[in-house]
Amino acid sequence: MDVIKETFEKIKNMEIRGAGRIGRAAANALKMYALKIQHLSNEEFKNRMKKAGEVLVSARPTAVSLPNAVKFVLKGLEDEDPKVGVVKRAEEFINSSLKAIENIGKFGANRIRDGDTILTHCNSEAAISVIKTAYDEGKDIKVFCTETRPRNQGYITAKTLYDYGIDTTLIVDSAVRYFIREIDIVVVGADAITANGCLVNKIGTSQIALVANESRVPFLTAAETYKFHPKTIVGELIEIEERDPSEVVVFEGKYRGIKIRNPAFDVTPSKYIDAIITEVGLIPPQGAWYIIEKYFGWLK
Repeated sequence: MDVIKETFEKIKNMEIRGAGRIGRAAANALKMYALKIQHLSNEEFKNRMKKAGEVLVSARPTAVSLPNAVKFVLKGLEDEDPKVGVVKRAEEFINSSLKAIENIGKFGANRIRDGDTILTHCNSEAAISVIKTAYDEGKDIKVFCTETRPRNQGYITAKTLYDYGIDTTLIVDSAVRYFIREIDIVVVGADAITANGCLVNKIGTSQIALVANESRVPFLTAAETYKFHPKTIVGELIEIEERDPSEVVVFEGKYRGIKIRNPAFDVTPSKYIDAIITEVGLIPPQGAWYIIEKYFGWLK
């Protein structure tokens, strides 16, 4: 299970980060593992694959792209040839995930106007796709990126956009309200969308949404349909991951003994979200239930 353990560690330690990348990494790991397994009966193969899926899902408890990707791929175990089924569905998931990013960029760019200044948070492939597509369409835009403490994923976003030729400014997380008067629209990614249209995303997102709402600045989230959490439709809650306090700071000397909390995500109420940009178009938060019902029938 080397490829499974290796992928598990990379996801767990955030070497692989971002919900889309996590989902594709899990799908690819299952594909590679399936191809590696030899000389087993169909039943033994299925058991091995299910155990591998359980290992991968345990890496990060909040990003729903991970269990959704695993469940999608392992649905191939029901095929006449389970190995062929798993490999086929893994490739299908990876290709559709990449296509989703492209389509989200096209749909989301329609909400970006020439001359807009955009605020984004963390490091989201989908949000970056929206921004890059707007820029490719010739729109004169500027972007503000938050640092996104404690792991500073915003640095990655800022460099990506700057290298692309976009006017980019990096700000500390706590400066959002100070700069909001310069912002025309907020575009962030998503780790999960609940049945009632709430957004689970990198810690700090909900504060940005609150500030945007106060200042009448549109707040949009870019989310592939596989980031919608199907089990929330029957009342299951999303576990918010708390990570090692050492990611924040390591206290020594006179500061030793002070407690540190490090939640990785927070929840933004649907009332602060103007639209969810998906690969099938923009929907209001109230449309989340429809997406789950339409695209996750195979989970029932």
